Amino acid sequence: QVQLVESGGGLVQAGGSLRLSCAASGRTFSSYAIGWFRQAPGKERDVVADINWSGSTTYYAGSVKCRFAISSDNAKNTVYLQMNSLKPEQASVYYCASRNGVEFVGQTFSYDIWGQGTQVTVST
Repeated sequence: QVQLVESGGGLVQAGGSLRLSCAASGRTFSSYAIGWFRQAPGKERDVVADINWSGSTTYYAGSVKCRFAISSDNAKNTVYLQMNSLKPEQASVYYCASRNGVEFVGQTFSYDIWGQGTQVTVST
């Protein structure tokens, strides 16, 4: 069964860092892309970053450019999201999702498999 499992969330002080992991299993992901999204209570689920499986193409939302970094480790079937200089307004549940051969448009409907999410809390 195809599965994505996020980990690495937690509580961090404003200005701190966290690294999220998205471990994929159940199929060969070499032709897929992985996106990270976040969703705060009462808000829409928004894309944060996206990477194709080779790591050659990445996308970042404007609000996280230069502070977040997405990367992939094909040997481990894992995609990472390094988050630096975190702000309280970035506290959310973070989800990873896979996109199969669909052009990146930054919308949730482009992704077919989702993880369960990991909570990121940023204290002031």
